[in-house]
Amino acid sequence: MNPVKIGLLGLGTVGGGTVNVLKRNAEEISRRAGRAIEVSHASARELNKPRICDTTGITLTSNPAEVVDAPEVDVVVELIGGDGLAYEMVMKAINNGKHVVTANKALIAKHGNEIFAAAQKKGVMVAFEAAVAGGIPIIKAIREGLSANRIEWLAGIINGTGNFILTEMRDKGRDFADVLAEAQALGYAEADPTFDVEGIDAAHKLTILASIAFGIPLQFDKAYTEGITRITREDVTYAEELGYRIKHLGVARRTNGGIELRVHPTLIPERRLIANVNGVMNAVLVKGDAVGPTLYYGAGAGAEATASAVVADIVDVVRALTSDPENRVPHLAFQPDQLSDLPILPVDEIVTAYYLRLQVEDRPGVLADITRIFGEAGISIEAVLQKEPAEGETSVPLIMLTQRVKEQSMNQALAAIAKLDAVTGEPVRIRMESLG
Repeated sequence: MNPVKIGLLGLGTVGGGTVNVLKRNAEEISRRAGRAIEVSHASARELNKPRICDTTGITLTSNPAEVVDAPEVDVVVELIGGDGLAYEMVMKAINNGKHVVTANKALIAKHGNEIFAAAQKKGVMVAFEAAVAGGIPIIKAIREGLSANRIEWLAGIINGTGNFILTEMRDKGRDFADVLAEAQALGYAEADPTFDVEGIDAAHKLTILASIAFGIPLQFDKAYTEGITRITREDVTYAEELGYRIKHLGVARRTNGGIELRVHPTLIPERRLIANVNGVMNAVLVKGDAVGPTLYYGAGAGAEATASAVVADIVDVVRALTSDPENRVPHLAFQPDQLSDLPILPVDEIVTAYYLRLQVEDRPGVLADITRIFGEAGISIEAVLQKEPAEGETSVPLIMLTQRVKEQSMNQALAAIAKLDAVTGEPVRIRMESLG
């Protein structure tokens, strides 16, 4: 049987890693797929650039359309990134009747509904395991391994850059800006780190996970996104004193009113396994009604970690080449005509607990005024931590943990507290999840 020919769009870190894994493990992969798999064509912006892989025997071009149109290519692997040229090439490949593998979370989160509809019409597969959490097979786990379950919620550390920054702030008492500069020097963060530190990258990934978990269309534009740029080392220290860790978490939860879809800094009890995921590592915690909580941990980025997921998708596609298109695993886990119209809840409607830090004047009656406002809003206080004033200072930090309450109620209470004469500056609020 002839080898399956792969056309790679992009020969950067992940593209080079994919070539290396396919060549190094060729025999093992062939035994699993039932056929040999070869990279026959590849496109790259700079053809003479030094690479981490051996391109001997691969037809190289600077025009990705030539790869997509090559009649010998059976499967197009898109590793360009972004949602401009990548979208154009993926749709072209589908229209050419070719299967597609992609590691592009922005492309799937923003255009996946359209892409999957086109693929369904053409009878081809679009595989995207590498788009979320690098080498962790989280999409396959939710879509197939947990298919007996009604997924109740999932929570994930799905951006390694943000996790590295928060880990360094906790372990070494460093400031955000200092650690970010190191992350950029180490290559963990881009020169413009906005996608990582503001949660946009994690929101792309969470959108995909939520769609697969709950059987809803992809709705990236409705995901609530909050970054970690305002997290201080003081908040990290206070959280530790109270038995919590701060993580930049993506949370998707099924409720009676709809789906919570949110990315933000989150306090997690330090005893939880996911609270102890450090550095650039990723982890996703999934709660199913039958299996209970399950945790998936591993490298969320890197040449061969991500290539592991890309090649696994290629193997899945090769295995399914001769199967009936109607009987393949659905792209979003549920049959296309069975997707739910459950709404994505606005952030005002979510229910969670809170960590609050207020800077208040050190005088009698201040705490009573604050607790009165919370009481009128129906907010219960779980714990209070009040620090001594620094020498020569008349104000002190007041740290409070609340029980679960609707965000709208918390917003109203904080607005009233901010108007108190004894409160200086803007209250700091970080959401909390027990993940129990």
